[in-house]
Amino acid sequence: MFAIPTAKDPGVRSRRSPRSSRRRAGRSWLLLLKVAVLTALLGAVMTQVVLGTAGARGPALVVRPGQTLWGIAVARYPQADPRDAIGAIESANHLDGANITPGERLLLPPV
Repeated sequence: MFAIPTAKDPGVRSRRSPRSSRRRAGRSWLLLLKVAVLTALLGAVMTQVVLGTAGARGPALVVRPGQTLWGIAVARYPQADPRDAIGAIESANHLDGANITPGERLLLPPV
């Protein structure tokens, strides 16, 4: 009487609807977006770790006009050799030499 349609019959549609394929495509874009955001965040965190500024704590100082690294080292580290203190400040702040400008924020590491 009636034949049961099978997947081999040419008149039978597949079970997937266009809506489900669009939904699947949307999920893949969402997954791609999540991976891109996580990659960007990981890159930002790793940059901070490599540069040594992640979790930088301790006292800081805003440079005033006329201040020098030598003067800061003598005032802030009276028990230490100023040359050692200057080296530590330069290292902690990634400075190339003793040039500082007013308004610059310097981290003051322990010496």
